[in-house]
Amino acid sequence: MAIAIDSKELMTLLEVTPSWQNIMLTGRHGIGKSQILTKYFETKGMPVKTLFLGQMSDPGDLLGLPTKDEATGKTTFMPPYWFPIDGKPIVLFLDELNRARPEILQTVMDLVLNRKLAGRPLPEGSRIISACNDGDEYQLTDLDPALVSRFNIYTFRPSADEWLLWAESAGLDKRIIQFISANPEMLDRSSDTKEEQGLEKDPDRRAWEKVARLMENVPNPAPVHQKIVAGIVGVHAAAMLFQSFRKEDVTPAELLASFKAVKKELDKYELHQFSLLNDALARFFETGKAELLETATVTDNLGAYHDYLFKGNREAYAHFVSLIDGTSYKKMLLFINKEMPSTYKKVLQFISTL
Repeated sequence: MAIAIDSKELMTLLEVTPSWQNIMLTGRHGIGKSQILTKYFETKGMPVKTLFLGQMSDPGDLLGLPTKDEATGKTTFMPPYWFPIDGKPIVLFLDELNRARPEILQTVMDLVLNRKLAGRPLPEGSRIISACNDGDEYQLTDLDPALVSRFNIYTFRPSADEWLLWAESAGLDKRIIQFISANPEMLDRSSDTKEEQGLEKDPDRRAWEKVARLMENVPNPAPVHQKIVAGIVGVHAAAMLFQSFRKEDVTPAELLASFKAVKKELDKYELHQFSLLNDALARFFETGKAELLETATVTDNLGAYHDYLFKGNREAYAHFVSLIDGTSYKKMLLFINKEMPSTYKKVLQFISTL
């Protein structure tokens, strides 16, 4: 079984792994493998060339077209469109490796083992990263052990919290963020199966982004919109999502603007609702949105909310403290430390009692 890593650990992995060591990431489709890799290497100034091996029908798609060398009379191959003829290193992302035809995999073998394609070496410093789909729902090709042994293999499992932070910073529809925050198990899979069609439609991260982009233009959803969303994430996930639309939740922006204005609504909250609000608050700070508000106003209202939990709901307060004392969210704790020293002291005292 491959070692599981999340998005932050993947960043460290890419940082410390030498370029001559090949990396293989396994996992379901739609979890952001190619997106994260492209973003990371763009910051390093390295282009990412993605080859969808499962869509290639002939080794020529990978090798390039054959041509006659007039000087030698021998057949050579013209460089394919992706090959770096300028001599600068690239990141070669071999997607769908275990969906490739056997004849394609034979060509990949030389590329992975010798870092050459039809006799042409990849530029020094180039990296080879592959991705394999993992699951019974895929039509897969067994990989040669000799090929597998040339990769460092990891199962990529980004957490729901990481996706929620990204979704918040990307400005996705708040209703989708709140739904996934309340139902993290729905981010990547549901129990939906369309047996009459022989098809299975499960939600994934890519699908939820599609839903969020679609729903941002639908302030008042109708039944037809639920049908449209069901075609993206499945009937079960869509039904749960639209059920959640019927609930009115206090937002971090509302709370930090005026605690008094939302207190009556908070008085009706149960523990799980406070947990969702705490999560949303932490993300609100972590994505920098709290910095756009007046510091004095945020200080007053966050302090009032802290005292409200501290005095009236110790379980919700314990959850609040666990968030700012953890590793995922740091900015809210830094704000409390800097702007609210008396509150910070209470937090530390509470932590010391745990």
